Amino acid sequence: MNTVIPDVLKQGAQEDKGEIARLQYFVGAIAVGDLVKSTLGPRGLDKILTPLNIEGARSHQHTVTNDGATILKSVWLDNPVSKILVDVSMQQDNKCGDGTTGVVVLASEMLRNAETLIENKIHPQIICDGYRMALKIARESLLKSCFSHDVTSEIFKEDMLKIAKTTLSSKLLTHEKDHFAQLAVNAILRIKNNLNLDLIQIIKKTGGTIKNSYLEDGFILEKRIGINQPKCLTKCKIMIANTPMDTDKIKIYGTKVNVNSFEDIEDLENEEKMKMKKKVENIISHGCNVFINRQLIYNYPEQIFRENDIMTIEHSDFDGMERLANCLDAEIASTFEKELNIKLGYCEKIDEVIIGEDKLIRFSGCKKNGACTIILRGASTHILDESERSLHDALAVLAETLKDNRVVLGAGCSEMIMSNAVDNLARTVEGKRSLAIEAYAKALRQIPTYILDNGGFDSSEIVSKMRAQHTKGNTYAGIDIVNGDVGNVMELGIYESYNAKLSQITSATEARSAARSAERSAERSEERSEERSAERSEERSAEHASSEACAVRLPFFHFSTFLFFHFSISPLFYFSIFPFFHFSTFLFFHSLHFSPVRACTLEIAYKQMTHLASELAVKCVVM
Repeated sequence: MNTVIPDVLKQGAQEDKGEIARLQYFVGAIAVGDLVKSTLGPRGLDKILTPLNIEGARSHQHTVTNDGATILKSVWLDNPVSKILVDVSMQQDNKCGDGTTGVVVLASEMLRNAETLIENKIHPQIICDGYRMALKIARESLLKSCFSHDVTSEIFKEDMLKIAKTTLSSKLLTHEKDHFAQLAVNAILRIKNNLNLDLIQIIKKTGGTIKNSYLEDGFILEKRIGINQPKCLTKCKIMIANTPMDTDKIKIYGTKVNVNSFEDIEDLENEEKMKMKKKVENIISHGCNVFINRQLIYNYPEQIFRENDIMTIEHSDFDGMERLANCLDAEIASTFEKELNIKLGYCEKIDEVIIGEDKLIRFSGCKKNGACTIILRGASTHILDESERSLHDALAVLAETLKDNRVVLGAGCSEMIMSNAVDNLARTVEGKRSLAIEAYAKALRQIPTYILDNGGFDSSEIVSKMRAQHTKGNTYAGIDIVNGDVGNVMELGIYESYNAKLSQITSATEARSAARSAERSAERSEERSEERSAERSEERSAEHASSEACAVRLPFFHFSTFLFFHFSISPLFYFSIFPFFHFSTFLFFHSLHFSPVRACTLEIAYKQMTHLASELAVKCVVM
């Protein structure tokens, strides 16, 4: 008797269950980790990102970066677990600025080790329990190893400089890290009473070298003062607005008006001028001497403002207006009735400055003291864009350090401290959970391993030396990337923010726990909807033709049998492509069931496995 499978999913949907779903999310997570691990550390490589248009042709706009969050944000991913890791990286970037690559690599290594444990018949829930126990010990050991030098402001500033240099060491600005670390620290200390990074404006101007970048007091707006306006003004009362100065509905809505004479046209124009004048008088009544509008200011309103000694600035970009309103402690107005109490902004001085070949407006002595602008110079827009991303990361890490002044040692030292603590826990835990705890420790040790690999050093030897030093009680042992050996991280001055490091290990563990519960995934592909509909039609027809289905299943049975015994006999092949062995075993036993529906499903898998087999054959020849 034939049974009909209900069509639960939408047309064109694909469902994966059990082993295939777990294999899918393991492969996706490992692929994301492998994508960004080459950018980890001070010797990490940059990646050139080239966007594709709808037709698949390459664009002429390129992005050169080694920032993990930027790379993952630019790459299109359809794997659900890959998207989880991208979200974790974005969260790390928004919260701490630094550690966006490390958190993805760490989560990927945890999933890689978890895959090995699952292959050894360890339940995912046991792995999760072991990881949670390991995370608790890792956080405790990290807390014990942190320290703070906030006894005096000079010593604390030195610590902040070291943290900024550590962050910039893996960026484009590594060769000028001393200069930019000083810029970042000076800028962040100006806003220490109000840790809002919007108070720090970053302006990019091509020309010169990155060494010519400097810190400017006050907020700089990328606009020019109006014609015949004063170029310098003191004791400024500033109104910021987003309003159209033209209220003529005939021009706005395209209304047609029939007139009988030129006098009627003149009356219309005069009426429009009276409306403009009334609006300008309402603005002037609030007592401002500077008017900044996001939209156009026509000649007639500008003339009235000039007669009343009011400076006007038009066509201000919205992002710049919001930042300026925040710095001046003002509100953005849209209506100007006299009875309204509009909050004006205040600053000591407004003047025009020249940067490169452009004239900009500088607001000095803002009400929120500490507002400043970093002027970035560089030879190209690619250098300026990457410099801005690098500087933003440094500012975000320093802001976290001001919130919590505890610091930890970098250069793989903190990871080794946590790894040893987790290894000690594994020796005291009985059962299979100890294997999961050991896998967690192994994932932590992979961070210094990849840092050394990217530097071209013998990672196995140096990591072994580090473990030996930490076992002997030398908790300051870390990577000396200059000499390619183990060094004293405290003497090298490689510091990291405690909050950033804590967020990194916590987010990576949570990402692994979120991926653990995945048992099935469904995706919708608009491009392949017609192809998948055809496959589902073949599946329905197979339900009514069992003899044909069994005949179709026969070659697939031979193929899965070949994979099963070939992978079992060849040890080298077994260890080189272990996941494919497991998958072929799964297919071998399921092909023994004489189910027509299953046979048709396996026929589709046979087409996919034929393509995989051809690729594997090429890899075997290379090996």
